[in-house]
Amino acid sequence: MTTVREWIATAREEKWGIFVDLVFAIVWVTMVEIIFQVLDGPTWAYYAMMVAGIVAYFGLFWNLELAKSGKQG
Repeated sequence: MTTVREWIATAREEKWGIFVDLVFAIVWVTMVEIIFQVLDGPTWAYYAMMVAGIVAYFGLFWNLELAKSGKQG
């Protein structure tokens, strides 16, 4: 079990990752909200786009890690 001190130290090390996660989430939700305010799409599509944000997040950062490592498909 980790102590609070260890948890805080880990959080400090990962602060930029947490910040990037937050920015991605805010941008994605804002983008979907604006699109559905303008287009007035169905509710199921709105929720599908919100869930698609999870896939987009992992896809984006997985591809960034691949690009940083220099590996090709």
